[in-house]
Formats: sequence, structure tokens, C-alpha cells
Amino acid sequence: MDLSDLIERNAAFAPDKAAIIFEGSVLTYAAFHARIAQTARALQSKFGVSQGDRVAILSLNRPDYLVLLYACARLGAMLVPLNWRLAAAEQSFILSDAAVKVLVLERAFADVLPGLETSLPDTKIVGLDFASANGKKFGQLLTQGRGDGRNPGINLSCPLLIVYTSGTTGRPKGAVLRQDALLWNGVMSQHMHGLTSEDHVLTVLPFFHVGGLNIQTTPALHFGATVTIHSRFTPDATLAAFDRARPTLTVLVPATIQAVTDHPNWATTDLSSLKAVSTGSTIVPPHLIERFVARGVPVLQVYGSTETCPVAVYTRFGGDLSRQGSTGLPGLCCEAAVIDDDGLELPPDTPGEIAVRGPNVFIEYWRNEQATMEALHNGWYRTGDIGLRDADGYFWVHDRKKNLIISGGENIYPAEVERVLLEHPGVAECGVVGRPDPKWDEVPVAYVIRRAGCTIEAENLKAHVLTQLARFKVPRDIVFVDDLPRTALGKVQHFMLKQLYESAPAQGEKL
Repeated sequence: MDLSDLIERNAAFAPDKAAIIFEGSVLTYAAFHARIAQTARALQSKFGVSQGDRVAILSLNRPDYLVLLYACARLGAMLVPLNWRLAAAEQSFILSDAAVKVLVLERAFADVLPGLETSLPDTKIVGLDFASANGKKFGQLLTQGRGDGRNPGINLSCPLLIVYTSGTTGRPKGAVLRQDALLWNGVMSQHMHGLTSEDHVLTVLPFFHVGGLNIQTTPALHFGATVTIHSRFTPDATLAAFDRARPTLTVLVPATIQAVTDHPNWATTDLSSLKAVSTGSTIVPPHLIERFVARGVPVLQVYGSTETCPVAVYTRFGGDLSRQGSTGLPGLCCEAAVIDDDGLELPPDTPGEIAVRGPNVFIEYWRNEQATMEALHNGWYRTGDIGLRDADGYFWVHDRKKNLIISGGENIYPAEVERVLLEHPGVAECGVVGRPDPKWDEVPVAYVIRRAGCTIEAENLKAHVLTQLARFKVPRDIVFVDDLPRTALGKVQHFMLKQLYESAPAQGEKL
């Protein structure tokens, strides 16, 4: 059995059920299964894609993204999702590092092609919405495939995804996830969301990230539910979908929650179809959660990473949501612990590094033995995140281990300072990092985006932080900026903020 068999079984049970809705078109489970089989046949017979080969996709969200995923599962190949926000040189590195055999892409991202002519001359290019230079267009290929589109010996233990993570230094690493990681991740998503075939998931986050792909989307398809896909997130389209498409579930990260709830149509949008909204990716400010809760929609939190597929720790639909800031309990099919530097589990309420073990965890970083050895220890993945676990087993995530600021021997978690800053009505967004200091080793510095129309000054913000946190946690400097460096899912890239040290103007001035 391989992962594509789940789609085939759903097609047998409910052939006319809507699997995917995209831009007004409906792909039933029967049609979805047929297109997966066609794609697998074309990849196999036209390009010789076999077990272990890599197939990359560079595209906005669309149904054929998911078709390729399950076609690769059927062949025992690996899909390499490319972040369309990266520069062409970064995408070329990933394509070369993964030694991609076939690249499927949208015309809008064809800037990557010139570099491939020299670095990967044998890579076959297939256009999703155009005919590539070799005349290959995805839709046309589907009619040309031969054979059964299967390779012998394929099962759930075969690797399926290589998802490249954005590293804080050096080159990105490709986390390799097996088919069974997606299977068990789906089981935990079902447990988290009370997911059934009657659910309707709205997906607005990008598929190149495991959050957009695997928190709800693939689990919904495994359980025979319906998924509405947006090519990319916009607050207008998301709110319109709540009104018209009537989804029961969606995933929004804090940056997209902010955009949706700040929109002029927020107050008048009908949210009654939503049984829950899930969020995660970074520390979630409580005031953002409260905006949905005040409208009668519970907010579930999920913690994980690319390396955990990503579902690992979560709060559950119908479960205890009263512990503000908690990301929940370890998932149904995995373990989580808080450990010290020696890998020993720490007692409750003691901060340490979060580690995860289970069938949802990645098996290696692609062709990077050193990084794999540093991250995986006896099956435990050391996440690099600092958090704690209370006596009842609930987790709180404080910050990235590398973001920790040690000032005069005291630990300062940037996320804690950021939370307090965000509670000030004059602050729209912020990021806190540590700056070297000759006396204290490090001191915190905050980069702040003011809310439109607000003239809040640095000293006012420092006084606000001092009302809630110890003096040593108050930012030494506050620099007002127009934007913050972010990942594709809206996480502030703290390592890039640190690069502003040398060029930062005097305290309180604007960059």
C-alpha cells in the first residue's frame, strides 16, 4: 500500500464527492484519483521517474500540486516543493542539491530556468500553464502516459517529501519525510480537529510549507473531506470564502490572523460555518486568538516543524482551551519531552529544549549526515525550541534556542518581550533580539513597527514593558522600522534582525 491508495479508496466509497474546489472548478474524488494515475503514468513512461527520483514543483497552490504529491507516492518518488518567494539562485541551489529529475513550474516563476541550463542540463521541465522550451505542458502529458504508473515494492516506508528549511546560517537543509509520516500526521490532525468526511477545509497557506500542506489539507483528503484551495492568501478572498464557501476548518498563522481581523469586512463576515480555526508557526499573541473567540470560533494551537510533518503537540477541538498560551499536549501518535543539553528530561515547569519522537518525524536531512546527527538522537528530534511542560503535561513554547538572550546570567526570551510590546496599542508588529554588550554580555533590542497614525516613542514603550517584566528584560534600544524580515509564513527572522546592528541608527530613530 502507498499513500495514493487512500485517495483511490475514497474514490471508491464516494466517487462524486468533491475532493478539491479551486477557482470555481470541482475535482471529484473519482476525477482526482484518475488524474493521479494519469500523472504517475506520464512521469514514469515519458521521463523514467522511478523509486527514489526527485520531482520538484515551483507553483502557487493549485490542484495539480496535490496530484503530483500522490503521483510521486504511487511511484515511490519524492516531491520537492519549492518556495516561490525565494530568489532564483536559492531555488537553483535546492534543485541542484536534490538532483531533481523533473521540474514542474508555473510561467510566473520561469526566472529559475536560465540557471538550470548549466547546473542541471538533464532536468526535464514541464510547464503547468505554458509549454516549456522542450514543448512539455502538464495537461498534454497526461494523455501520453503508458503502463500502470506504479513501481514494484512501493509502500508507506518510502520517502515522499524533501522539504527545505530556511536555515539561520549557511544553506537550507532538506528534511526527508516518509509516506507513513504523512499518514500518522493525518491521524493526529483527525484527532486534533475532530476531522470527518463531512468537513470542508479552506487552505490559504502555501503548499511549499508543511503547515499549508499537512496540518489540514492532506489529512482532509485522507478522510474523504472537501478542500477548497486558494492560490495564495489574501484577506479579502479569505473573508469572502468564509461567507460563501462555508468552510468548517482553516489554518491561519498569526500574520494572516492579523490581516483578516484588521480587514474592514471582518465585523460583517459570517463565521458561523467555522467549527474552529487552527494556528501556530510562531508564538501566537493572545489578543489575536481573542478576536476569533469573541466571534464564537474556538482557536486551536498546533506546535511542530518541517521535521515533524508538522503536527506534534496540539490543543484539541472540544478539549481544554483554558490554558492561555499553551500549545497543548503531545499528539496521539508521538512523544514530546523537555530536555537539558545532555538529553535528560527535565522536571515540570523547567525550561529546556523541546524534543519529539514518533512516526511523523523526518528520517534525515537530504545528503547531510552531519546535520542529521546533530538533530536526531536515538529517534528523538531536538527541535531547537525552548519551552516547558507543566505537571499536567501541557506544553508552552518560549522561543528558538538560538534566539535566547543571556544578559548578566539571566535568560531573556524574545517572544516574552514581544508579547508585552504587542499589547501596547501603538505597536503593530515587533521583533526582539540580543545585542552584544561589554558589561552584560547581551542586552535586548526591539525593532518596532508603529500602528498607523500612532506617534508612540521609545521611552513610552520601555515604560510599558517595565510594568509587566523585570527591568533586565526591558529593551535597551527600540528602533522603529517600516518592515521586518519574515519567512513565507510570517515568522520574524531574528537572525536577519541581528544583521542590522552595525547599520542601526541611534536609539528611537527610524531605519
